[in-house]
Amino acid sequence: MAVLNEFENKRSKTLRWGYLFAGAAFILFVVFLGRILILQNTNVQEIKDDYISKNYREATLKAARGNLYAADGSILATTVMRYDVFLDFKTIKDTVYSNNIGALTDSLSKMFGKPRSYFRDRLDQQKKANNQYYSLVKGLDFDEYDRIRKFPIFKKGKNRGGFIVDRNFKRELATTQIGAGTIGMDNGVTKSGLEGAFSKYMTGVNGTRLEQRVNSSQWKPIDYWKVKEPVDGQDVYTTIDLRIQDIAHSALEKQLINFDADHGSVLVMEVATGKVKAMVNLKRTEPGIYVDSYNYALKDATEPGSTFKTVSLLAAMDDGFIDENTTVNVGNGVWTYAKQRISDGHGGGVYEIADVLAKSSNVGSAKLITQYYADKPQVFLDHLKRWKMFEKMEIELPGITKPFIVTPENKRWNAATLASLSYGYSSRFNLLQLTTFYNGIANKGKMLKPLFIDKIMKDGQILYSAQPEVMVKKMASEKAITMMTNALTKAVEKGTARSIFTPNLKMAGKTGTARFEYWKPGPAKYQASFAGFYPSDNPKYTCIVMVNQPDKSKSYYGSTVAAPVFKEIAGKTFLKTPQNIEREMLVDKKVDLSKMVERTEKIAVTGKQMPKVVGLIGKNVIPQLENQGYRVDYKGVGRIKEQFPLEGTTIKKNQRIYLSLQN
Repeated sequence: MAVLNEFENKRSKTLRWGYLFAGAAFILFVVFLGRILILQNTNVQEIKDDYISKNYREATLKAARGNLYAADGSILATTVMRYDVFLDFKTIKDTVYSNNIGALTDSLSKMFGKPRSYFRDRLDQQKKANNQYYSLVKGLDFDEYDRIRKFPIFKKGKNRGGFIVDRNFKRELATTQIGAGTIGMDNGVTKSGLEGAFSKYMTGVNGTRLEQRVNSSQWKPIDYWKVKEPVDGQDVYTTIDLRIQDIAHSALEKQLINFDADHGSVLVMEVATGKVKAMVNLKRTEPGIYVDSYNYALKDATEPGSTFKTVSLLAAMDDGFIDENTTVNVGNGVWTYAKQRISDGHGGGVYEIADVLAKSSNVGSAKLITQYYADKPQVFLDHLKRWKMFEKMEIELPGITKPFIVTPENKRWNAATLASLSYGYSSRFNLLQLTTFYNGIANKGKMLKPLFIDKIMKDGQILYSAQPEVMVKKMASEKAITMMTNALTKAVEKGTARSIFTPNLKMAGKTGTARFEYWKPGPAKYQASFAGFYPSDNPKYTCIVMVNQPDKSKSYYGSTVAAPVFKEIAGKTFLKTPQNIEREMLVDKKVDLSKMVERTEKIAVTGKQMPKVVGLIGKNVIPQLENQGYRVDYKGVGRIKEQFPLEGTTIKKNQRIYLSLQN
């Protein structure tokens, strides 16, 4: 019986503890359930705003802008990494700080050329305040960053040495002395030149990362917590040939200085493709100093003067009104038409059609055009419409002006307007429009759209390759194009441009001398120009030269001011072609491009031996290895820090190569 009672007591005690535990569990469940119900009815956004948003924020992680290249692969503009160094003194132990601060300040003193005390005072002050995001130095390049991160304390890294680095991108021009205005910029507000034109390709997609609040005004990046990785931009290869660009720049600058001109421009276009190989614009900032700061070739529309006679006479040639046997009597070089006095500066008499161009006769042009089109000016203007000379050119570069031509619908039209049009007045064009027209003649009547982009690449792959675009399939009859080419060639051999004639390089072109702002009081202002192509028997390049407001006491004619620039460009751009060029055309270039342009290092696997690639830029090396048949695995961005296989190792086609990159 006693045993039974003892069993009952134990059983009863166990049940009591079980009930107590079950009751406690039930109470906890009820509390938990109640908490859930409370949270469901609580403003979660308010909690997020109070506790999270005040201490963390999402910040932009900028993508690297793609590179801008010349046609030969030379860099025009590139994005470089810059490093800002910050210190978190709270993570640096007192013993680590006290044992190493002397060596650290000594290293900083040697690197930045300031006394040790300068750094010791500041660092001690920030350590005492336990500053978690002290800005030590900004804008370091990679070599400087690589040096400073190995300093005492800093070499312990972020968690023990308090070393925080923030990486930023900076755009740099590789050719600051050649075509800086042509290369242009895109600072997020203003776009200009090639940089602005192709920004949509070179601009990457920004990423995001979290930043943690340090104090009321500072936020510290959390490098390991990236919400979204950035995607770098694409690389754009322009049509610009740096060698031709340099030749044109040097030739124009020399002439601007000689004639103390206000500004000038040069365009060089490849005949067969329409690719613009050089575009130079120089503006005088002080006597003898010229800079490339404004794109006159695209943004200024001026009356072309006598270079337009090629346009007006080609229309008459195409309509069959004039041919090689056509003559015109210019009298004594003065003619009054519709109460407008028209004069020549090159004698008089009876001219053949080629002489009208060769001697740049205003009277001859006006007589011919008014003779055939005075009663039907629209027929003449229809030629200009067909040649796209009423239209604003559709190119990628921003800021190009729309041409202007006085027509019968315009209130400025009068009986003399057609005559004015024939020799380059009552109209305004930018230089690119005229270059495109002359290039059409050089291209046997096929007018091509000007191209400034050659190809677009990303990670070694060609995403887009530009092809010639036809604007006008046939500008005029073959007979008219041939007749005009011969006339322009004669203008160089025997006409107003005979001063640049050389038997070793056949050139075709037309001089232009235009007075502008002639309606304003004050001294007369002139613009000298020359437009043409070479070699005239098998054209390769079209070129236009403009010099604005040369010193009139020296000269202001296209033949003496602009044409010599054309001759120098023509001669020097044919250095690579077997030609018997005159010695004076082979003067050494003013600018040494090798010192200004960082060229891509050429990598080749010879004898099945792995080359050394450590230290080279990864984005330049990887495509070359892949194009040679090797598979490349890589991590990181920037310069190559490690490679496998090592230099000199025998490798086979399709073998995988491992590269480690670091900025």
